[in-house]
Amino acid sequence: MAFAELLQRAGWARRVLFLADRQALVNQAVRAFKEHLPNSVTVNLLNEKKTDAHVYVSTYPTMMNLVNEVTEDGRRRFGPGFFDLVVIDEAHRSVYDKYGELFEYFDSLLLGLTATPKDDVDHNTYQLFQLEDGVPTDSYSLDQAAEDHFLVKPNVVDVPFDSLRRGFRYDDLTEEQKEAWDNLEWTEDGQVPDAVSADEVNRFLFNRPTIDKALEVLMRHGLRVEGGDRLGKTIVFAKNSTHALAIEEQYNLHYPQGAGNDARVITYQEKNPQQLIDDFSDPAKAPDIAISVDMLDTGIDVPEVLNLVLFKPVYSRTKFWQMIGRGTRLCENIYGPGRDKDGFHVFDLCGNAEFFNQELDRAPARQAPTLTEKLLQRQLDLIRTLDRRQAPDPAQDGGPDTFDTDASLRWAAAHRLHETVRGMNLNNFLVRPHRRHVEVFGGDFAAWHRIDEDAAHALSEDVLGLPSDYWPEGEDSGEEAKRFDLIAYRLQLAALEGNTDYARLRGQVQEIAHDLLGKRTSIPVIRDQAELLEAITDDEWWQNVTVPMLEHVRRRVRGLAHLVEEPAARKIVYTDIAEEYGHLTEVELRGLPVGTDEERFKQKARAYLQSHREEEAVRKLRENEQITAEDLATLEEVFLAEGVASSEDLDQKRAADGGLGVFLRRIGGLDKAAAQEAFSGFIADHDLSADQIDLVGLMVRYVAANGLISIRDLYENSLFSTRGVIDNHFNDEEIDALDIVFRALRSHAIPATGLAA
Repeated sequence: MAFAELLQRAGWARRVLFLADRQALVNQAVRAFKEHLPNSVTVNLLNEKKTDAHVYVSTYPTMMNLVNEVTEDGRRRFGPGFFDLVVIDEAHRSVYDKYGELFEYFDSLLLGLTATPKDDVDHNTYQLFQLEDGVPTDSYSLDQAAEDHFLVKPNVVDVPFDSLRRGFRYDDLTEEQKEAWDNLEWTEDGQVPDAVSADEVNRFLFNRPTIDKALEVLMRHGLRVEGGDRLGKTIVFAKNSTHALAIEEQYNLHYPQGAGNDARVITYQEKNPQQLIDDFSDPAKAPDIAISVDMLDTGIDVPEVLNLVLFKPVYSRTKFWQMIGRGTRLCENIYGPGRDKDGFHVFDLCGNAEFFNQELDRAPARQAPTLTEKLLQRQLDLIRTLDRRQAPDPAQDGGPDTFDTDASLRWAAAHRLHETVRGMNLNNFLVRPHRRHVEVFGGDFAAWHRIDEDAAHALSEDVLGLPSDYWPEGEDSGEEAKRFDLIAYRLQLAALEGNTDYARLRGQVQEIAHDLLGKRTSIPVIRDQAELLEAITDDEWWQNVTVPMLEHVRRRVRGLAHLVEEPAARKIVYTDIAEEYGHLTEVELRGLPVGTDEERFKQKARAYLQSHREEEAVRKLRENEQITAEDLATLEEVFLAEGVASSEDLDQKRAADGGLGVFLRRIGGLDKAAAQEAFSGFIADHDLSADQIDLVGLMVRYVAANGLISIRDLYENSLFSTRGVIDNHFNDEEIDALDIVFRALRSHAIPATGLAA
């Protein structure tokens, strides 16, 4: 806001565009601009058509549609030079694929805003602003904000519930519990599982004792107000709406005096969620416990929040920090006159803090391809695979409907892709930047006579993901039909390439045929295809199957796919299996950069290692090859020359335990293949149980993320200690053998001349 005002006053920004990803944030931004820039005309493009303003606020999809609008005189309403400044809210998640095109379209200054810690912002975002990874133009860390008394920091408490980390196994139950398990109605057809994974707990299985114990932790250890008589404002992040209701029900059961009042579910499914939020935001009103699913993860600003309960696994680092942010607001006199809020509790029931503390490498993010894009890509793969088997001959082109031979099938796929590209509107905002490729592959069909490596790359990267108006006339375009297409195309490729997916894909097609045949007496369209369906359920039909035969099946069966029944769905199940939790331990929550010179060195060094992976010294560290003194000397020279480190930084790391090589290995991690190779000898030399193999796999993942591991980690790091004492899983000889592996990993990061005799 202040930056936009400065640019306006300096005459550099006559018109400003502010982009947000949700309507609520747009409305919030409009109010803020009007409050802080009262002399600047602000327009909300979601519901106002006025174009004569100083500040324009919009969501990304709305602006993308507006950019494509053409006025009556043939001009665009918002041309590339219309705005002098574009401000991107939540910049860390707004630069992918189609939204990223907006920032290339507008010729303006660009300002990105994000509350995500700078180490968690992806490479794409830094690249958009032409910055080094991990080093934004400016940042303000939570540590710094706390030091400046603008925010408070969390106290994270790990609460190790076994069922939330491992799930339930039938074999681990008591005889009484097994009997109760067998009597539950798990599915419509009476199937009884032998285990429920941790991911399935609180998705369809709700164990009341687990919820009771979680509430016990909160009520015993949660921060309180009013002299300790009242629980401080608390947000419980539940896994889904059913889970949230189960938590509320158990609370009401154990605290009947506050039933229906003290703890309330606040989700989009409630009749008046905003009123509940308003009541929760009022220190004098109930509820004191807000049980939420997604709705309170972001956006809510209640300074009185003192407790957060993470009752679900979180897989997005950004979302995790947004949830933590709900407790960081200052609040004066919350514990009484002169006793201000100085922190808040985070009760982590699902190991989220430990998960994100591993600092796993994150590849540049990309929006997942759509189902249609996957289909087009598989057709391109089919063309390329057939061309490798036989040089394409235009004389064998029978058009889009001829596929009786491999060659004619190749040309049919090419015609379909050609028509798809022809159906791309060159005036569309998303298509326009790729006009050259679209004109080539959507123009003369001769471009499809031979698809070489460069053409395939251009199609995959720049064309197939673009919107097209083409779909074959009379062909079902429903999701189920497309999903069957995807199975069929993958099956054709597997048949041509002889890969291991063939048996699995063939089984899927046969299962679909079996399901459809069960309805043939009642549905005419299935009865019409009964002979073919009967044939493909027979293994003999598959003995000499050809790719054209598989294409025939695809075309005949795809329109029936929507009639296939889903597998028997599991019902919602409530259990009363005894639950206990281990010792509550405080967890140091990483990812709060303190802004010191050492922290900056670490960030820059990590960025260098990521962007120079193929340099000899970096490669050796990453692939667990023996590093040499010359390798480290070369890195030191580069670090000094490129400003990655100062001479004082390097002196400090040389003197530290293990030296510079160990430091770099720790922040850079290890390639997963190298980590697996390091443990391969141990696995080969020992007859390991399934439980031991699982633990070794956990060690491999830990090493890939952290570069090194020690015996001490096995005893003290909660990633392992929650599995029980390591001595209960490995005997002394096996632990000694593991220690040899661990020491070897460390020694490879230390120059030979630096090893003790």
